[in-house]
Amino acid sequence: MNAIPLLQLEHVDKYFGQVQALTDVSLDVPAGQVTALAGDNGAGKSVLIKCIAGIHRPEQGRILWQGSPVELNSPRDAASLGIETVYQDLALCDNLDIVQNMFLGRERRRGIRLDEDSMEVSARDTLLGLGVTSVRSIRQPVASLSVSQRQAVAIAKSVLWKSQLVIMDEPTAALGVTQTRVVLELIERLAAGGVAVIVISHNMNDVFQVADRIAVLYLGRLVAQLPASEMDRRMVVELMTQGRSERGMDQFAS
Repeated sequence: MNAIPLLQLEHVDKYFGQVQALTDVSLDVPAGQVTALAGDNGAGKSVLIKCIAGIHRPEQGRILWQGSPVELNSPRDAASLGIETVYQDLALCDNLDIVQNMFLGRERRRGIRLDEDSMEVSARDTLLGLGVTSVRSIRQPVASLSVSQRQAVAIAKSVLWKSQLVIMDEPTAALGVTQTRVVLELIERLAAGGVAVIVISHNMNDVFQVADRIAVLYLGRLVAQLPASEMDRRMVVELMTQGRSERGMDQFAS
């Protein structure tokens, strides 16, 4: 008997006025695995992750967390379950240091003062636990970090808050080869630690390097969700651009 997925979407529809952005989307996201979400521009990837993140509310269908229906009416609702989203712009404040960014809005206090020592220890331990050793100091401004270091801080911030599901939007966009490898290794460590990860990426090399499962959206419909080992780049590209594949896949499976 298969374990219940951490997150399930069942027959989700989402409209913006007369435009239907998502149609009958059903998706399983297991814990401890990387689920890559692929699709061409306008396929509905961003809308889908914003439904999971509590930014958009579907008109039809339901969302289940650990097998039970949930209402995600705001990002706060999603965060309370353990869902964190690392957007492409990372949402980090350049004028603050690493510790301040990781605890922004959730600062620890001792009486009326900030508990700087406790926050520094937790931030350092979280970064080291993810194998992030390249930052000079956890007190250096985020503005001084490389793109991959900034990505690492954003990922560590989600880990710090005991996230069970981390959604990452194009985490390797504009990164060089070395920086990309660092970020992909971080994603693999998240999954190895039992965290469910959803990655949106147009880079098929990155997708096949880290994904356990690949889900493909085409014009707002989920046209496939399969183990990555049962797919190849040509199949994914065909599904993204045509909504079907000539590789003998007659139906999608979960």
